[in-house]
Amino acid sequence: MTNPPRRRMLSAVAGSGALALVVAGFTVGTTAAPSNAQAEPTGAECLRAIANGPSTQDRQRTFAAASTTFEVPASVLLGVSYLESRWDDHGAAMSTSGGYGPMHLTDVDVPDNSLAKGDGSVNTFSGPQSLRTASVAAKLTKLSVAAVTSDDAANICAGAALLASYQSDLDNETGQTTSASSWYDAVSRYSGATDAVAADAFAQRVFTTIESGKARTTSDGQRMTLAAQPGLATPAAKSTTPGATADDASKVDCPVGLDCEWIEAPYEWYGEPNPYAYGNHDYANRQEDIDIDYIVVHDTETSYDGTIRLVTNPRYVSWQYTIRSSDGHIAQHVEAKDVAFQAGNWYMNMHSIGIEHEGYAAQGAAWYTEAMYQNSAALVRYLADKYDVKLDRAHIIGHDQVPGILPAYVRGMHWDPGPYWDWERYMRLLGAPIKPDRRSKSDVWTVRPGFTDNVQPMVSCTQAGQPCKPQGTNFVYLHTQPDASSPLVKDAGLRPDGSNSTTHVSDIGARLAAGQKVVVAKRSGDWAGVWYLGEIGWLYSPKSDPVLAPSDGPTVSAKPGAESAPVYGRAYPEEAAYAGTAVPYQTVAPLQYTIKAGQKYSLADATIDTNYYYAKTYNASLPDDHTVITGQDKYYEIWFGHRLFYVRAADVVVNQ
Repeated sequence: MTNPPRRRMLSAVAGSGALALVVAGFTVGTTAAPSNAQAEPTGAECLRAIANGPSTQDRQRTFAAASTTFEVPASVLLGVSYLESRWDDHGAAMSTSGGYGPMHLTDVDVPDNSLAKGDGSVNTFSGPQSLRTASVAAKLTKLSVAAVTSDDAANICAGAALLASYQSDLDNETGQTTSASSWYDAVSRYSGATDAVAADAFAQRVFTTIESGKARTTSDGQRMTLAAQPGLATPAAKSTTPGATADDASKVDCPVGLDCEWIEAPYEWYGEPNPYAYGNHDYANRQEDIDIDYIVVHDTETSYDGTIRLVTNPRYVSWQYTIRSSDGHIAQHVEAKDVAFQAGNWYMNMHSIGIEHEGYAAQGAAWYTEAMYQNSAALVRYLADKYDVKLDRAHIIGHDQVPGILPAYVRGMHWDPGPYWDWERYMRLLGAPIKPDRRSKSDVWTVRPGFTDNVQPMVSCTQAGQPCKPQGTNFVYLHTQPDASSPLVKDAGLRPDGSNSTTHVSDIGARLAAGQKVVVAKRSGDWAGVWYLGEIGWLYSPKSDPVLAPSDGPTVSAKPGAESAPVYGRAYPEEAAYAGTAVPYQTVAPLQYTIKAGQKYSLADATIDTNYYYAKTYNASLPDDHTVITGQDKYYEIWFGHRLFYVRAADVVVNQ
């Protein structure tokens, strides 16, 4: 039996490429500047300052050298970088907004899957000039674009030069260039936002970060610190979007001070006389007759602009909000009272709010920026409080946790936001951290693998069959035996041929993600055997670095004497509930999975609404259209596999 390390901390090599860069015709090293050096500081000088600094090479030293070279307050430089990238570097790869490196320098050509041609090629779109900062910064520093987009030290130097140029353009009359607060407008411009409110919101977050201070270890092992500056004076935030109408403002459902705008998803009839040809959501009266119980986190798999094109197309689907990667800007499309077509499961659509985050699930956490995380969490806290949604991982869920409605739909369900969404950090931002919560003896445990140092092997992120770039993940694998060399467990819904799950980036069949609750059935050394999809799956959880946190709560199991209990993807009413209406009965068929006798699964929610919202035509042209059918059959939500599922109360017993 092998017990390999579950996690691996990446080696710390900040600035490693800087000492060998060829810049403006000469090699940057520890030698003096050439005689033709310009009076204005250059990237070469910045890189030499880094090379001539203390012997310990780290990103903190790189920021300090860039701050000194370009006379940008270190706190401002660190604050901007934290909001853009959390000080992470991701080599020559770019974000969905075209951003590179710790300073998120941008370019305008961005892959746009929404315009895919169908022949394997991918289109691009061109953003505004404010998002072509990589080339501007390269000119300012006399470094190549390749250098500032691929080397972390060059990127930080270039970002500092860009900030300094913005400050110079502003012609600050106070001359307080060493005061952090005097850089507010330069920071606003650095956001790349095309409207004043979005830019102002970015600056507000940066200066709030500077005031409170931050410290973290980056994805490549760099320990970074931004010292707090209590009492830092910053301008008051703007509160309205220029050009927004009063009607738009009345529809926006966001907390005060958050950068939100209204971009409507059309409720439009496009196929007269066909009453079913309309889109892209349904009018409803939620919270009056249908409760909102979930908030679903998605990623867009295309650019922000591409996402807006899709959600404003009446022939496409919809969701309530979209959040931009670069600055966390939020667009709302559907009012909370209405039902968006966002989760691929009508029961979940009825009961949830969907939030799309600009990004690509397979490309990694670097595209989920700090600005995005913070704005998303602020929005979700507000919505959860307003609509009484529980702040736990059974109700703040990923699209990858939404079950298929019937057996035929299970394989086609989505897997976003993917393995690189930092659920533990997100829940902390929500004020509901994933932590031990045991109050009595229990076999229930909560998955808490960490993120940055939880590097799990995967393939096919960028090229089929090729290993993904090592980085932090939000899950642990489940094996068929307490041995890392054993196969991964099976998922009958995803692989009906009976084959085992794989390490493909999109294969969630053998994954337990942060915040999920499991029941431990067996132990073998550092391995725990938990009930999962009707079988036992083994995960590595050594006492020295445990994956499982002690938890509490009731469990469910099949009724005594029964061989098994069926599992469902939706909690629809029984057939008798439709009697006397023109609403057709909606089949409630069990999925491919069962709870076998003797097994236990954690109960996620015992207060599930059994209902169905019938909304099939534009403006309710059929009898009983836009009607809620309520049943008497009772369901529970359970933690069963990677996804959440439902069971009928009549089929199970609850174990306290």
